[in-house]
Amino acid sequence: MAVRRAGLPLTAPSVPLFAIAVVLAVLAMLVQYGGIDIPVISEHAFNTLAVAFAILTAGVLLRGA
Repeated sequence: MAVRRAGLPLTAPSVPLFAIAVVLAVLAMLVQYGGIDIPVISEHAFNTLAVAFAILTAGVLLRGA
């Protein structure tokens, strides 16, 4: 029998959401620490990393995402 815990139910993110978050995070880190110039990301490396984290967080918190 399943035991229901109180609190926030967390689920694993779907593979596409996880892949998108990882790709965005890797690109942001390459721009910041690798010195690579990617036009859209270069000026917004921190924002790109924050978006990657938000996508990953949404995938964990929202059921079926």
